[in-house]
Amino acid sequence: MSATATTERVFNFSAGPAVLPVSVLQEVQDELLCLPGAGASVMELSHRGKVFIEIMEQAEASIRSLLGISDQYAVLFLQGGAALQFSMIPANLLRDSGKSAQYLLTGAWGKKAIGEAKKEGTVDTIYSAAESNFDRVPTSSDYQVKDDAAYLYYCSNETIQGVQFQSEPACPDNVPLISDASSDFLSRPLDIDKYGLIYACAQKNAGPAGVTVVIIRRDLLAKGCDKLPGYLLYRNHAENESMWNTPPTFPIYVLGKVAKWLTNDIGGLAAMESQNREKAKLLYDVIDKHAGFYLGHAQVDCRSTMNATFNLPSEDLLASFVAEASKNGLQNLKGHRSVGGIRASVYNAMPREGAQALASFMDDFAKKNG
Repeated sequence: MSATATTERVFNFSAGPAVLPVSVLQEVQDELLCLPGAGASVMELSHRGKVFIEIMEQAEASIRSLLGISDQYAVLFLQGGAALQFSMIPANLLRDSGKSAQYLLTGAWGKKAIGEAKKEGTVDTIYSAAESNFDRVPTSSDYQVKDDAAYLYYCSNETIQGVQFQSEPACPDNVPLISDASSDFLSRPLDIDKYGLIYACAQKNAGPAGVTVVIIRRDLLAKGCDKLPGYLLYRNHAENESMWNTPPTFPIYVLGKVAKWLTNDIGGLAAMESQNREKAKLLYDVIDKHAGFYLGHAQVDCRSTMNATFNLPSEDLLASFVAEASKNGLQNLKGHRSVGGIRASVYNAMPREGAQALASFMDDFAKKNG
């Protein structure tokens, strides 16, 4: 990457596709025209050739190592993002089961997942934070899961509202726990053995848009009906090692490099979580300092380390904040159109310097306009 290109880069707080590690981008740039030893770009290689198969195997091995994933789980590289998983999960685990699926509703993405699941069978929303405008996640006393449920589903981090589960929700041992971890995947350690299935589209913390990682307990692979369209059957992908169709080769290649960056440069997921908490704290400390000016959306104990969401006293001040921040190289801060306000996404690859620059700007802006 040229020196000019590097210096022109802004602090990108986009909710996704999101910032990637500069060192990974530089490595991709160096290899883009011709992957060493391959004689061609990674985008030109056969997905069934030895070179790419090794790339995908290394990506899977790195993810397994980072999360401590046992052989009881298959790791799949799919397409379609979270939107397809909203349908694939109930199609495989709910349809014709005679059971109900249990959903915890804490934001916009959970709401979309519930809408798709209802097409496949009985769905119970056993907790909803809608009345409080999705500013919190439940405690274990706020809901009860049926012992014979098909599964319990939750979104671990709602990017739009900026709320996050700090630990897995309580779930009976015999009920598969399902998580949409799209926006906090690889941002912290997880006890994968607690899950039946966990998935994440890559474009928040793990790579570019185009690949979705699905980690599924192998006993659940038998549940899908053979009458489903082939792509919708998890076991087809597991039996064909993510090559039931042509996999998204370039996103998998970058995903593997991000996983290596997390291992070699960051020092693993515990170290990454520590950095992420520090970055988020810089922003929340300013919000709390100017509590009468910055109006945080999430309840304090439910705040996301990935997406800090807040509002300002007026639309004029909001517009001024976004404009002035952009002039200072702090971009993509405008909140989702459904909730407005500000959303600062501080994913894995956002450097501490970026979070500090935003915190300093927020402090100055409040002092001048509060």
